[in-house]
Amino acid sequence: MISGMEKLARRNFLRGAAGLLPLTALAQNKMQGSHHLKNLGVQLYTVREILPKDPSGVLNQIQEIGYTEVEAIYASLDLIWPSLQKTKLKPVSIHLDSDLFGDDVKMQGALEKVAHHHFQYAVFPYLPENQRGGLDAIKRLAEKLNSAGEQGKKLGVHICYHNHAFEYQPMNGTTPLAVLLENTDKDVVSLELDVFWASVAGHDPVELLKKYSGRIALLHLKDKEKGLPVQYNEHVPPEAFKAVGKGSLDFPAILRAAQAEGVKHYFVEQDHTPGNPIDSLRISYNYVHDLSF
Repeated sequence: MISGMEKLARRNFLRGAAGLLPLTALAQNKMQGSHHLKNLGVQLYTVREILPKDPSGVLNQIQEIGYTEVEAIYASLDLIWPSLQKTKLKPVSIHLDSDLFGDDVKMQGALEKVAHHHFQYAVFPYLPENQRGGLDAIKRLAEKLNSAGEQGKKLGVHICYHNHAFEYQPMNGTTPLAVLLENTDKDVVSLELDVFWASVAGHDPVELLKKYSGRIALLHLKDKEKGLPVQYNEHVPPEAFKAVGKGSLDFPAILRAAQAEGVKHYFVEQDHTPGNPIDSLRISYNYVHDLSF
């Protein structure tokens, strides 16, 4: 038989335990929402000026910082490949030459080569200004991307398109980016979203990640100086490019959205650095690595 004192003690214990439940749930939710990127890579364009002089040394420095993956440049693949093989860096993505798209024979050779080197993604990097010419040009590009995408699918290489700022310019009630994605097959062509250039064009990367959920396979992480005016071209001053965490973009929100919307791989890229690009890559890595989101 339970005494009155024991009943009181039990009621107090249960009341106290019930009061702890919200805190416990809050703590669990916080833990579930705190995680770090494990597949953080570097777009080797960042080190383009020092890489040819010492491929082994530069790649080893990137690995020592803590990066685990790389996005290479097709034109320099032969130069870096022997050194890359000696590291633990994983070749994940590669930017092809733009003029390969539309030439099925040359594209086949390039895709076979990158597949042999175990790249999973091949990217259309940049549409030159003299080839843009409005939405009809974008539709023609979409056809080329679809063709390359079908070729790549047979080899296990997925095609992506890398954006800059011009793709967001309003045209006839739409944008070049919207037309490009509407006219490409989502099963064989994805987007590599560059958050810097999207922001330059006045767009919130978080909203784009949500809008194009499932279409964005790769993400370029680079920060932007505060106060840069909105523009639809790539003519920005070198100092506009900042190491991740040193500019104006909300990377905790960007990374949360990217994780939620299906982004597969992340590459730090800084087109221009104030000094040794390795130093800037280290700053970006430390910021992203220490970030809970």
